[in-house]
Amino acid sequence: MIPSIKFDEDWTDQFLDSIENNRGLGNWSKYNMALTAGKKKLIENFHGLVATKHLPDLTIYPHQYETAQTVIEKMNGKAVLADEVGLGKTIEAGLILKEYMIRGLVKKVLILVPASLVTQWCRELNEKFFIPAIEQRKRPAWEHVDITVTSIDTAKREPHASVIQDIDYDFIIVDEAHKLKNKNTKNYQFVRSLKKKFCLLLTATPVQNRLSEVFHLISLLKPGYLGDESSFEEKYKNEEDHEQLNELIQKVMIRNRRSDSGMNWPKRKVETVPITFTPEERQLYDAVSELKNIYSRNSGDAGQGISFTTLTLQREVCSSREAAFMTLKNLMEQYQSYPSIMNDLQSIAEKINAVTTNSKAEKVLSLIQQSDEKVIIFTEYRATQLFLQWYLAQHGIRSVPFRGGFKRSKKDWMKQLFKDQAQVLIATEAGGEGINLQFCHRMINYDLPWNPMRIEQRIGRIHRLGQDKDVEIYNFAVQSTIEDHILQLLYKKIGLFEGVIGKLDDILEKFADNQLEEHVSNILLHSESEGEIRVKMDNLSSIIAR
Repeated sequence: MIPSIKFDEDWTDQFLDSIENNRGLGNWSKYNMALTAGKKKLIENFHGLVATKHLPDLTIYPHQYETAQTVIEKMNGKAVLADEVGLGKTIEAGLILKEYMIRGLVKKVLILVPASLVTQWCRELNEKFFIPAIEQRKRPAWEHVDITVTSIDTAKREPHASVIQDIDYDFIIVDEAHKLKNKNTKNYQFVRSLKKKFCLLLTATPVQNRLSEVFHLISLLKPGYLGDESSFEEKYKNEEDHEQLNELIQKVMIRNRRSDSGMNWPKRKVETVPITFTPEERQLYDAVSELKNIYSRNSGDAGQGISFTTLTLQREVCSSREAAFMTLKNLMEQYQSYPSIMNDLQSIAEKINAVTTNSKAEKVLSLIQQSDEKVIIFTEYRATQLFLQWYLAQHGIRSVPFRGGFKRSKKDWMKQLFKDQAQVLIATEAGGEGINLQFCHRMINYDLPWNPMRIEQRIGRIHRLGQDKDVEIYNFAVQSTIEDHILQLLYKKIGLFEGVIGKLDDILEKFADNQLEEHVSNILLHSESEGEIRVKMDNLSSIIAR
């Protein structure tokens, strides 16, 4: 027999009596408990951090603590965090966010990051800071989630953008913020339109070679801080006025350097691996070089166009015949109405078919087989990436690809497969940005980029906080090719691989993002001999070093 359920209704009579006769609903002991709890939560001033008391298991380095304290006490929660790669900008941002949340000043938060880093950001905020951040994916609930992590590409698209722009956010964080330096991009316009009380912009490359870039980046934080754009450029157009500008910038930007951190960093062991072409590979490279020289002297539109493309073809021949073939195929489609050009291209195609060995790939295989340690390989070309994956598989080595075209979930999956199962990760340039791979300490620069900062971004994936082994970096360069010129005449002369990269800041102040690559391209494109290339490259490296 089921016993009958009796409901206690006495409380309703007491409640109604208290309402009607204005009696108190609590008692003295409850009041004291509430008062004590309130005092415990009360933070009387803004000096020092209280968040660290709530994060006993998180290792916070002195430069990270000082950064968070400076942003809160002196910058009013609006700052550019511009630490060198690997110093833990994410930790600094999380610490600042946690501090404001504990103080009751922040509830609604939007964090905009590259798509490949959304899951990583969420995981770190939840696990390290106990901040309940949520990824926004196919069906975002922007209004109903307090702490949202999403890609800027998702957020700026409709119907999401309109909803987000109507929300009053307490705190906005933008990772890889150097991509916002151009005010004419949709990314910049979108971030500028957001409502925010506090804002952090994170970037390891605070490019300052153009005054307009500095102006627009800081204007996202503090509109009007540097005045209007025209008067700003007029005021600081002379270098003698830049000292005053730097003082203003330092009030909204913090840049920690490895050399100043006082930390015992793992060493960088850098080794140049010279590659010798087979006779067939050399014949192919020389034929492409000759083709470039012929058409660089041709003043016609067709000659000028094909000359620049053959420079790319030279780089691809140094990578793989597969990469070169894809460019050659496009060229043949483009110039099929030019019989003389088609004859030259057909000759190159025959030389590609004659190549049966990839000397670089053989060296990669030999290097990987020396130990069971994990290795990251960076290549510039997707065709080379696919070839290397196939080639390594033929020799029993498991590898996974990583490239920009992958969706966020696939990038996360590839990273996890690399950590748990595969020995090798083969990445195009997308792997050089943002992801943390401290569980690996060996890296091969299979193809060398022409921008020094991209090299540093690659190295920063493994040479960062949390790395407990010395980092091994292998730079491949085919002898007597443009790769050799870049490595020997440029990178080595500016000391790119010598310990900590400190000179890059000075380089970036002199050269725009692609400006250095343009200088190198012009030298290689318009030089008629190896001697001329060497003289021009030597001049360029001297300018940079000076």
